Amino acid sequence: MTERTESAVRLVILLAIGTMAGAAAFTHVHDLSVAHGQPNWIGWANAVAVELMAIYLGLELRARRRARRPVGLVASLLVAFALLSLAAQVAEAEPSVWGWTVAAVPSLAFLALVKVVLSNTPATPPAPEPDQPPTDRHERPEQVTIDPERPADPAPPAVPAPAVVSAPAAVLPPRGVIHSNRPHVVGIIR
Repeated sequence: MTERTESAVRLVILLAIGTMAGAAAFTHVHDLSVAHGQPNWIGWANAVAVELMAIYLGLELRARRRARRPVGLVASLLVAFALLSLAAQVAEAEPSVWGWTVAAVPSLAFLALVKVVLSNTPATPPAPEPDQPPTDRHERPEQVTIDPERPADPAPPAVPAPAVVSAPAAVLPPRGVIHSNRPHVVGIIR
């Protein structure tokens, strides 16, 4: 099987599972909403809001990872909406362990698909801007060791200091790159 055929088969399977899991989840959320006093159209609106929000949050999570932006809030919301869908499915099930397990399958399948798809995100760092050379933030300056058996060099003759002493240029990361382990400082002008 060629790589292209395998990718097409994987896409068809992904779409089939996603469609069926989505249909079951939409129906359960709708039915639960209607059973608890909501009009029929609001039941569908609730189903659309819960299920599409989970899909949107999955896509947003992927985009944020690619851009190396924080994902904590988006991931928490994704879990919350997936749990809401799962709760609606379990609430509509027969009150038994097997009833709850079978009812949970669409939400669990959706979560598994999201995890698999998002774990395939390529980790490509952002390209440095053309006016700045790439730098290694963890590069250490070369350390000079003194040989204890070698006599120290004689001190050079005193030279008057120049009138203006310039400070060495600071090494800054490329523009737009903020390291997550360092606090973001506002107000620094380059």
